[in-house]
Amino acid sequence: MSVSAIAFQHWVSQLAPGSSTADVCRQSGVKRSTLAQQLVRGKVAETTVVAVARAYGRNPVLGLAEFEPYTELAASLAPPTDAEVLSQTPTARLLREILVRAGSQSPPTPAGLVGEAAGVRQWVEAIDDGELRQRVSAAAGIAPQNYSAQLSANRLAPELAVRTAREAGVGLRNGLVVTGLVTAEEAGWPPSAVEDALSRLSDAELTLLAAERLAALGRGLKRQEHDDRADRRAWEHLG
Repeated sequence: MSVSAIAFQHWVSQLAPGSSTADVCRQSGVKRSTLAQQLVRGKVAETTVVAVARAYGRNPVLGLAEFEPYTELAASLAPPTDAEVLSQTPTARLLREILVRAGSQSPPTPAGLVGEAAGVRQWVEAIDDGELRQRVSAAAGIAPQNYSAQLSANRLAPELAVRTAREAGVGLRNGLVVTGLVTAEEAGWPPSAVEDALSRLSDAELTLLAAERLAALGRGLKRQEHDDRADRRAWEHLG
């Protein structure tokens, strides 16, 4: 997904009057060759918009809101639900909370949503009412298997993430947070979101959530170990 190159150039002319493409690249850290290719194709990546917005002191969410199909982002101010926040909370943080409640560890210093890669699949599972994937596929005009393939890879294109949030009835900005395109702070998530969400979990709910995460982590590690062994056997056979 991307935004119009013509619209991007107009936006840059207002954001940084008099700046050349080279100036914008130096300021934002975007490679000149990358931006040049995007402009030639007529489509500029969202990551480029975010990088340029940050470089010139513009909130990247509001920067994206200047373009179709992201105009609704400006008015989407709904805070994240506890389920969304917890879907992005690192497993280690959940385990520390269990130890704190058991009296085995001092309370941790409040932290943001850091420590693990963005949990796109966990987020979708947290907001799915059982029919979300079908609604998103229909609204986006894509095959359900293509949508599922992105989720299996734990990723979503920004526009598809925003559409998912819209279909789920949650804040549109949240979709950009879980993809890692913008930070929770940039999207307006409260600094205490993690602590607040954890405080509303019962001991049983917290323990079950941590257990689910560890089980999923174990399955992933087991698959990785299996693949590593298969790779080693293949190399030994060839060598």
